[in-house]
Amino acid sequence: MGQKVTFAVVISALGVVFGDIGTSPIYTLQTLFNPDDPHPVPLNDNNVYGVVSLIFWTVATIVTLTYVMLIMRADNNGEGGIMALITLLQRWGGSAGHRTAMLLAALGIFGAALFFGDSMITPAISVLSAVEGLKVVEPGLGEWVVPITAVIIAALFAVQRHGTAVVGRFFGPVMVVWFVAIGACGVGGIVTHPQILWALSPTYALGFVLGHFHIAFFALAAVVLAVTGAEALYADMGHFGRKAITRGWLSLVLPACTLSYFGQGALLIGDENNVSAPFFLLAPEWARLPIVVLAAAATVIASQAVITGAYSVASQAAQLGYLPRLRIAHTSASTIGQVYVPWINGVLFVGVLTLVFAFRSSAALAYAYGMAVTATITITTTLFLYYARTRWNTPMWLVVFGGGGLLTADLLLFAANLTKIVHGAWLPLLIGVVTFAIMTTWQRGRHIVTAARENVEGSLSEFIDELARSRPPLPRVPGTAVFLNRSGNTAPLAMRSNVEHNHVLHRHVIILSLDTEPIPRVPQAERISVSDLGHSDDGIVHVTARFGYMERPNVPATLRKLDPSLTEGPVDIADASYFLSKIDLVAGDAPTMAQWRKRLFIATSYITADAAAYFKLPLDRTVIIGSRIEV
Repeated sequence: MGQKVTFAVVISALGVVFGDIGTSPIYTLQTLFNPDDPHPVPLNDNNVYGVVSLIFWTVATIVTLTYVMLIMRADNNGEGGIMALITLLQRWGGSAGHRTAMLLAALGIFGAALFFGDSMITPAISVLSAVEGLKVVEPGLGEWVVPITAVIIAALFAVQRHGTAVVGRFFGPVMVVWFVAIGACGVGGIVTHPQILWALSPTYALGFVLGHFHIAFFALAAVVLAVTGAEALYADMGHFGRKAITRGWLSLVLPACTLSYFGQGALLIGDENNVSAPFFLLAPEWARLPIVVLAAAATVIASQAVITGAYSVASQAAQLGYLPRLRIAHTSASTIGQVYVPWINGVLFVGVLTLVFAFRSSAALAYAYGMAVTATITITTTLFLYYARTRWNTPMWLVVFGGGGLLTADLLLFAANLTKIVHGAWLPLLIGVVTFAIMTTWQRGRHIVTAARENVEGSLSEFIDELARSRPPLPRVPGTAVFLNRSGNTAPLAMRSNVEHNHVLHRHVIILSLDTEPIPRVPQAERISVSDLGHSDDGIVHVTARFGYMERPNVPATLRKLDPSLTEGPVDIADASYFLSKIDLVAGDAPTMAQWRKRLFIATSYITADAAAYFKLPLDRTVIIGSRIEV
């Protein structure tokens, strides 16, 4: 039974995790030998051997060794991805140097920001490259590539609100067919020129790099396209587990992609005219149209995976305080992490369509694509090496020499992509810088607003003591009031205003603070803690509810699990009234942030999701009380 479950999980992982990296053979070799490239690789037999060998060993080093064998062992309670790695650094890095850990965490946030650029470029280049196969089937269809791509992308984003739970079960089998097909086509090419298998030797890759470094260095900017999607293996680890992803990679994905690359290399040795589309020309003529259709399906799946990943990153960033609270819809009751974020969906849709109409070909987009990938990989490797040293106590010599070798390879790829800055590589950097500025500004502004709120709200314990000493006692009306508050140290603004202006309080009062822990999920046994605030008979208690950054708070459902013995009497959650404090932000003269950052922070606050809906409060029993705070 265990083997059947494992097999099913592996099939599911094939449909989600490997879509991006599994469609890289469509455009990698084509881009490398593209004569229109600013730094093309001259097409001859020696260069084909060298390039194919370099692709194979780059994939082996970065994907198999760095990610599958090493980085995926750094999990945060089973969850992976750069946001999880940041929380690990914050938890364990402080003992080895707080400032260094915080600097690396900021670097990680920039890596997460770059992922949003990747999330725009991946659907554009993937779907474009697949639809471009139509030109191989019928050259006259070339002018329809961009319109068809736009229609497919529009349909892809339109169905996001329905989630992937319904169609997800079909993704795995489609990708299995895809990998079998590209592997079979690769075998067909290898049979015609079996000598291409000599390129499995690293001597060909080394000979190409050392003997033709002036060519190989620029070629690295396109070689990196073979490892696009490597980050997805780590990011989606929480959905399927490290073992399932490892088995899927080693048993099917790596062999199929390797056969495809070597088959295309054999095709280029046999006929230099095949450089325009070696992937599609590798298939028999009768199979080219089916391969185009299958490629379109595979690239849609690859796009779906990275779009879903963007939702997850945005959700986690919001939970950790780097983005405002966003409206998030869970689209699957059985699959953890399947979320839909409408605002992110709209931004990605506009961004992807803009890229399609601006670049109009996968080759042009490839110049931009590599920059986002190499920067993210380099940052992830750097964070992992620091974590391995501080948490696992890995010997320094191994970190310096072993990790240094891996990091050197990453930096070479990154440096090569810097040569494409003027040809489009500036785009993901620009997206990353803008997103990084938004995320760090929001975090900084959030701290400033929190400090200002604490000053206005005053001490909670002193406020409760004043209520207890009030003479005559404050009138208490029947019912239960729930005041949401950011912490247990200050009095909720809504509660203070209610007392000062209405001079009344409910018989039972719950002051509720919601804490986001730097772990994916909080066990139910550790979810709630209750304090009587020093007065066990006043009907006022403070409740702290803890949630992981992968969880969506449901306040009424959480409060229904309260132990009546801890709430100074039974509380009626079914008819409880909920009170929220709404803050109106204005830019002040205090030197808290630069004026442009203040304006950016206030502008970003407008996308904040409605708190009542976010916390699933009943709208007919929710009262909002406003106040103004200067930033």
